[in-house]
Formats: sequence, structure tokens, C-alpha cells
Amino acid sequence: MTEQPEQSPPPASAHRRIDARSLRGLAHPLRMQIFELLNLDGPSTATRLAERLGENTGTVSWHLRHLAEHGFIEEETGRGTRRERWWRRVPVATQLNSADFHDDPDSRGALSLYLHELVQQYFTRVSSYISEDWEDDWRNVGTISDWSHLRLTPQQLKDLNEDLAAVIARHTPGPGTEPEAGALPIVVQLQSFPRKPRDTA
Repeated sequence: MTEQPEQSPPPASAHRRIDARSLRGLAHPLRMQIFELLNLDGPSTATRLAERLGENTGTVSWHLRHLAEHGFIEEETGRGTRRERWWRRVPVATQLNSADFHDDPDSRGALSLYLHELVQQYFTRVSSYISEDWEDDWRNVGTISDWSHLRLTPQQLKDLNEDLAAVIARHTPGPGTEPEAGALPIVVQLQSFPRKPRDTA
């Protein structure tokens, strides 16, 4: 399984593959929540994040420093004060390939926690969308769909995912592009995975 968190398009060469050390630095429920908020809503401070998460500011500050130490976020220079620092996600596309940790038993716990927290984040996003009140022009264009009758080889599944990613890339504005009037932030979640056949006898 390969997972690549969303973000504003980084420079073509700015990619980072998560290794065992950085995985352990990110694989914590609160750190992942902080990282998601900075990713979805942009720069923020420990105080603002603590208010949104219902956490102590000191605790959030500690986790922010931890994320910065592992290179996931950075301080936004020229903004804030010595007492109130602003943090942002590092503009690098991060990629995690679970196969990298297949032979590393010390990382299995962190990998399991990370993947389960990630799935929970995805679920929460969808749950929030369906419970919120939207105008019809937005409600009618969102979708929650699944296709469960494909039969593919590993290479065909890989090709499918790359084709889907290419479609998303075509619709992703370039850096510095101003959104059109009436545009809102859009979340696209693609979940494609093999399913072991079940005995129906």
C-alpha cells in the first residue's frame, strides 16, 4: 500500500519517502491531527490548534516541535512573535510505502497506528461532509461511490491508481494560481485495495 497525503503542489523535485525514523515521529494520534489541520487549513499557532483540538497549548507546542524535528512542518518566518510562533507544513510531497517496513518488526507498531489513524481521519472527513448542511449546488456534485467488481493483477491495480492520480493532477491548480469565484477547498479520497475472496458456501 502506498499513501501520499494531499497538499498544495510542491516543486516537481520536492518529494520525500517516509523512513522508519520519520514514521515513528509522525505516528501519534495527536501529531497526526495537528499535521492534518496544518495540511488542510494552512499555517497556525499552538494556541489556535489547541483550541480546535481541545488540548493544552503546552502539549500541542511539544508535538509541533516534534513534527518540526522530523521535518514535517517548519516555522513560518516573518510572522508571529517570540511567544507566538506560526507553523506550516513543509511544502514537500510525502510518500509512505508499507512494503518498506515489511522486514522491520520494530516499525510495525508505528505503521499500524499510522494507517489506522489515517483511515479514521478519512472516515471523519466523509462523516463531517454528510452531516453538514450544504446548498444543492454543492450537495449534488459530491460523491461517495465504490466499484467492487473489478478483477485486476497487482500491476493493473498500480496502473489504475496512477491513472487516477494523473486525473487529479490535471485538475490541480499550479502554485500561485488564484481560485475562481465561488471555489471551495476540495478533498478527494481514493481508496483502492485488493479484497480476499470469501467462501460463500
